[in-house]
Amino acid sequence: MYVHDAFDRRLIAERVEEFRDQVRRRLSGELNEDEFKLLRLLNGVYLQLHAYMLRIGIPYGTLSSAQLRMLAHVARRYDRGYGHFTTRQNIQFHWIKLEDLPDAMADLARVGLHGIQTSGNSVRNVTTDQWAGVAPDEIEDPRVWAEVVRQHVTLHPEFTFMPRKFKIAVGTAAHDRAALRIHDLALRLHRNEAGEAGFEVMVGGGLGRTPFLAKTIKQFLPKHDVLSYVEAVLRTYNQFGRRDNAWKARIKILVHDLGAEAFGREVEQEWQSIKDGALALDDAAVAEIAARFRYPDYERLADDPVELKEARAGDRRFETWHRSAVARHRLPGYAIVTLSLKAEGETPGDATAAQMDAIADLADRYSSGEIRVGHEQNLALPHVRQQDLYPLWRALDAIGVATPNVGLVSDIIACPGLDYCSLANARSIPIAQDLSRRFRDGDLARDLGRLHINISGCINACGHHHVGHIGILGVEKNGEEYYQVTIGGRADEEAELGQLIGPAVPYGEVANVVEDIVAAYVELRERPGEIFIDTVKRIGIEPFKERVHATH
Repeated sequence: MYVHDAFDRRLIAERVEEFRDQVRRRLSGELNEDEFKLLRLLNGVYLQLHAYMLRIGIPYGTLSSAQLRMLAHVARRYDRGYGHFTTRQNIQFHWIKLEDLPDAMADLARVGLHGIQTSGNSVRNVTTDQWAGVAPDEIEDPRVWAEVVRQHVTLHPEFTFMPRKFKIAVGTAAHDRAALRIHDLALRLHRNEAGEAGFEVMVGGGLGRTPFLAKTIKQFLPKHDVLSYVEAVLRTYNQFGRRDNAWKARIKILVHDLGAEAFGREVEQEWQSIKDGALALDDAAVAEIAARFRYPDYERLADDPVELKEARAGDRRFETWHRSAVARHRLPGYAIVTLSLKAEGETPGDATAAQMDAIADLADRYSSGEIRVGHEQNLALPHVRQQDLYPLWRALDAIGVATPNVGLVSDIIACPGLDYCSLANARSIPIAQDLSRRFRDGDLARDLGRLHINISGCINACGHHHVGHIGILGVEKNGEEYYQVTIGGRADEEAELGQLIGPAVPYGEVANVVEDIVAAYVELRERPGEIFIDTVKRIGIEPFKERVHATH
């Protein structure tokens, strides 16, 4: 956990009081909605279909048990008893009244949470791998570098009013669990031939109306140059990014129009003028930030303790969950546990106040008081002793977050869609709920293997449908809800954008189309172990198109 100091706490508290006055003026009529809009967006407040929505950033996806309990308190006292975890390591509350927002923010500020720069044309929440610091395949904890960047860009006067929103992700592991290539700027730590660690810098990723994967503009950046180089990228975008057309204002359009090489040259020129200045990081500066992260006092344990072996052998349900939800930890005797927020028929990413309170208690008991949020809209406990997995599973099962579907067909990513969002064209949640019921058969889901379904209710792509193995996009046709379906997308280190398999289908046909795609996959795979995305890569999308067109 990162430990806030007195400056952090004072900054957040002062921002709350500033916003309290802004709300007072809005309620009194001194500010109209247009005047209030810019002020509320910089504090993470949206006006949606039915109410204001508050988005709270969870930097690099790390929560303490105290912070999760406060989120539960806000859900219970100011909202309707639940919160929605998003694809960018945020949580959203969709029903808070405007007059209650300052009090909710003040409560959150007491535990170091806020909505600063979670919306608006600013640098958004800096995200990373939800297994950061405990993953066996990482070079070092990426949260340190995410925090270095976060501190620099938060309330930075030069980057508060960008041409459009700007999203940064950091990764240091061999397997990309942070969806790096769909971000405006991504930093991937790796080692060069000399064994030195440095960053690959990728720019221009993003989904929405015009999807692009980020392109590499610098293959190896020394770690001490990361802050100056990030600044150079932001300055270059600020200078050349369009402000006359919101649809063409994202950095992905700029990189596409200029070309990655030309954009990289502009960044390099800017960087050369600042790289040896005040933004050059020395070891002491990085060490000071790294020292503010607290790690558990790990015990010396052996892998596969007797308690775990007996539980796996004696309880089939536990064994099924263990294979789905438990991952290797960097230390022997420990495990990373994913909590599925995708129970059958429920809204993907939602957690009730009661669940959040219970998870906080379990984190204290089994995970050194720490919880993680991943871009797949699930939670994780990163420090669980293997000998505690069985009692932990029983407790998780009792509160509905132990569905053994992590990474499987019903582990669906979905935005709130037309049920909440004023930008949406179609519903996302009912489609996800229907699909989770269609694929409730656990044996079938496990036979299908890793299969990611992503659903967005509009072209803004908050559900990341472009990079779903199966992607579903809601569109409007003559006042009715229709859905485009893509296949072949992925968001990992082999990131690809999905390809459209045919015309949009009406709401009532979506689940049938997905079932047809899945049935085609079962027939076309080389062997039961070949996962869906590999089958699509091997044979292309035409056989799937033929199957769907033959039945619809």
